[in-house]
Amino acid sequence: MPPTVLGFYVLVALGSRSPLGRWWESLTGHTLAFTFEGLVIGSLLYSLPFAVQPFAASFGAVDSKLLRASASLGHSPVQTFRRIVLPLSKAGLVTGFALSFAHTLGEFGVVLMVGGNIPGVTRTISIDIYDQVQTANYSSANQTALVLLILSFLVLSIVYGLNRRPWAVGPWR
Repeated sequence: MPPTVLGFYVLVALGSRSPLGRWWESLTGHTLAFTFEGLVIGSLLYSLPFAVQPFAASFGAVDSKLLRASASLGHSPVQTFRRIVLPLSKAGLVTGFALSFAHTLGEFGVVLMVGGNIPGVTRTISIDIYDQVQTANYSSANQTALVLLILSFLVLSIVYGLNRRPWAVGPWR
């Protein structure tokens, strides 16, 4: 789905005319639209698909014998998930969160639709780069883009390094 389309529908869903928007406004006294909280919700919805595949792969890599053994010892499904599945899926969970984070860093459409461009509130790095280019401040845009590039590279390198450890669990080891 195009980011601006998702952003528009998230904006509508979070707006003061929607049940969710009215509930949030009655709870907090302000709407979700054009706020940091709304921006986080929109970004999570946009980046969630990038986390699903690593999550599913890491959960699927857990040996079913361990799950059966846990059940035979009387553990509930919740206990099994917390004590067996989550620890063994740690690498996939970290990968999913990191991919989502790196993807969200450069997001533009959803962020602009849901959060707007409010300095100090909802202005993001990618929108700042866009604004710098629009004012022909290429030097500043270049510096900010370089920071974003380095940050993304560091996050992905750390995840790659964590997954390459000899004790990492998962099919991507």
